[in-house]
Order: sequence, then C-alpha cells, then structure tokens
Amino acid sequence: MSPPLLKLGAALSTMAMISNWMSQTLPSLVGLNTTRITTSDTLTQISPKEGWQVYSSAQDPDGRCICTVVAPEQNLCSRDAKSRQLRQLLEKVQNMSQSIEVLNLRTQRDFQYVLKMETQMKGLKAKFRQIEDDRKTLMTKHFQELKEKMDELLPLIPVLEQYKTDAKLITQFKEEIRNLSTVLTGIQEEIGAYDYEELHQRVLSLETRLRDCMKKLTCGKLMKITGPITVKISGTRFGAWMTDPLASEKNNRVWYMDSYTNNKIVREYKSIADFVSGAESRTYNLPFKWAGTNHVVYNGSLYFNKYQSNIIIKYSFDTGRVLAQRSLEYAGFHNVYPYTWGGFSDIDLMADEIGLWAVYATNQNAGNIVISQLNQDTLEVLKSWSTGYPKRSAGESFMICGTLYVTNSHLTGAKVYYSYSTKTSTYEYTDIPFHNQYFHISMLDYNARDRALYAWNNGHQVLFNVTLFHVIKTEDDT
Repeated sequence: MSPPLLKLGAALSTMAMISNWMSQTLPSLVGLNTTRITTSDTLTQISPKEGWQVYSSAQDPDGRCICTVVAPEQNLCSRDAKSRQLRQLLEKVQNMSQSIEVLNLRTQRDFQYVLKMETQMKGLKAKFRQIEDDRKTLMTKHFQELKEKMDELLPLIPVLEQYKTDAKLITQFKEEIRNLSTVLTGIQEEIGAYDYEELHQRVLSLETRLRDCMKKLTCGKLMKITGPITVKISGTRFGAWMTDPLASEKNNRVWYMDSYTNNKIVREYKSIADFVSGAESRTYNLPFKWAGTNHVVYNGSLYFNKYQSNIIIKYSFDTGRVLAQRSLEYAGFHNVYPYTWGGFSDIDLMADEIGLWAVYATNQNAGNIVISQLNQDTLEVLKSWSTGYPKRSAGESFMICGTLYVTNSHLTGAKVYYSYSTKTSTYEYTDIPFHNQYFHISMLDYNARDRALYAWNNGHQVLFNVTLFHVIKTEDDT
C-alpha cells in the first residue's frame, strides 16, 4: 500500500527564492531526510524508506509555494517514535508557516512601497518631460530670433549681387547665408540638432563681415523710387517738412514750414508720431521771412533763402540765433530762375552723404542749373559745377551721393529724367518713374539717414523710399 500524501501550503507572493530555500533547507530543519531522532537515551536511525520526506519544488497558479510531505509506512514497532516525530514536524511546520506569514506581510508592505515609488517616479518623469518641453520652447524662441536676424540680412543679397568687384567674396557670403538659413530651418523642425551658441557666433560673425563690407561701399546711384507713404495732410498747397540727417538715432525731431513766402514761423515736433498727432513741442520765429520751399535742416541748424534776395541764412535751433549768412553770387532769385511750378523756388538748398549743397541758376550760365558745394559753417562756396540743363524746365531736384537728380515732379506722370555727377562732371538722361499721387509736388528732398525722399505734395506730407546701387571701393578710389 502506497504511503499517504500530506500537502501543506504556505503562500509567499513573488518570492521564488523561498521555494528554493524550502526545498533545500526544510528537511534538515524538521529532522528528516536521513537524520537522527533522539528517543530517551537512545538514537534511532531512520532510513530514507522509513523517514518523512519533504518536497517543495512546485508552485500553484497564484505563485505560492507548495510543500509536499511524504509520510513513512506505519507499524506497531515504530508508532511511538513516529508519532513523536510527526508532532515535532507539525510544530516546526507551524513555526515555518508563521515565519512565512510574517515574511509575506513584509513583502506586501515592500510591494506597497514600490507602488508608491512607482507613482513618484511617474510624477518625476512627467516633470522632466515638462522641463524638456520648456527647454525646447525656449530654444525655439532663440532660434526664431536668429532666423529673424537672418531675414534682416537677406535683403543685403540683392545689393551685394550688384557689386562690380570681389565676386568671390559675394558668392561666399551667399553660400554662408544659404547654409545658415538651411540650418535654422532644420533646427526649427528638430530643436537641439545644432549647437545654439556656435550658430549664434556664426551669425554675429557673418553680420560683422557684412557690415565691414558695407563700409567699403561707394556712394549709391539711384535705381528706383517707391511709395509714397502719406504721413499727414496739413497746411497749404505749398510748404516743406524735414528731419536732420546728421541727428542721432534717438533724435527724431521734425520741422514744419508752411507756405513758400510771407512766413517766419517754424514748428518743431519731437517725433513723427507727434507730428502726425499735432503735438507741437516748440515754435521758432525766424528773424527773416523765407523764399520758396527748398530749405534744409543739417547738423542742428536750418538753412534757408532769405526772402527777395540770394542770401543764404544759417539759423541755430539751439541758440535761436543766426550763425551765418552769405550772398550766393550771381544766383537768380524772386522767380527769375524758379522750378517749373514757381513759388520763388530759385535757390534750392539740400544735403546728402557728402555735405551741404545749393542748386540755382545764373545769367552767366544762361539760366542753366549750377551746383555748388557749401561750407556748412561759413556758407562759403567750396566748388561749383555748371550743367547744361535749364532751371525753369525742372520740376524739383535732389542730391544723392554728389549726384543731382532732376524731376518733372509737378506733373502727374512724374519721373527722374536727368542726372549730373559732380564726381565725374558728366550727365545722363534717365527714366526712373515715381507716383505723384496728389498731382503737385512743391518740395522734394533726400534724407541720407532715412534713405528716403521727403515731399510736400499738394498739402500732403509724404515719404518715398529709394533703392540705390552700390559698388565696392577699389584701391584706386579716393
């Protein structure tokens, strides 16, 4: 008859080592597996066939360890010893069950701690992900600023393409800008693909090199006029308004002189915005009336033609005094040689990148235009150029980089159709149209700081943008 099987179960979640420990250690703990059992004063040897055997290599579907005890065959001779042995075994198994229960409780407690730590780790992971997203957002902003910087540099490409020399340098610039633009576009798609600091330094280096290159540019030649932009509607049909081309970037004062005669009042505004809103900051009462609308503010002073004379006046806005006055020799005045529209526009004062100029006509030059460069302090004529263009046939004119541009701006289909270079003492006929929106321009002056034309167009104060063609200075240029 086969021996009965006694199955004792003890649960321990996720502790496979306990199973191994039980299979190896349990028989020795309970005194089985060919051990000696003490009975009174004698030792009884229990053979494997007669002794209890314990197996613990199985697990139930829940992962708990299953301890299997195989009892020996019963006989009268060994009953007492076997009963005592069974009792001892049961006691030890109970002790083991209690230990396993304690171990299970500790395991459950550790498991709860692990679950808690898992929750905390998930929270930390979410925070790290948020930090990463914030970093990407910040980097995106920085790279966007760089891309905007590049967008500011890109308009320089058409200018650089027109350089007559140093084509290799231009090609290199174009390639670098193209490469940087490609990198910036890629970085916008995947932040962190390029080192930000290195890219920033490359942009700064390129910008510096471009600025250095721009310093080598000669004065520009007029290529195009766009606009106008209407700034304000005010005053009579004729007048003048201007800013100072030599003023600092923070100084944006505007001066306003209505009418072409019988007036001495100059109005000052702190900015274009104040001019538009009519927030006048100061009024100047000149010592003399002016003639025409062709005045200019240059380096803090107003230069104008004194009424019914060929005298030029230099008036300081800071001191409110006349600093200099000088007669422009042989110059016609009081509608002797005005522009086509009249208005005592005989003497036209203007400024450009080179300095202060006077444009007028004389009998000696048969009523044709004379260009004179003036000393801004003494009003002395430094040099003069006689052209072959009749002053009365001109609408308005302005100077850019030492070249006089003559228009028919009193007409609807206005254009620049004649220019004279003081550098080469040569002229040419041009065809540069622009929009005479309000049909009658009585003042048109170039401002070198703003790179724009200020115009008084039939009671409208407007601005025109200009496009200039530049070349790089060569060693032969002075």
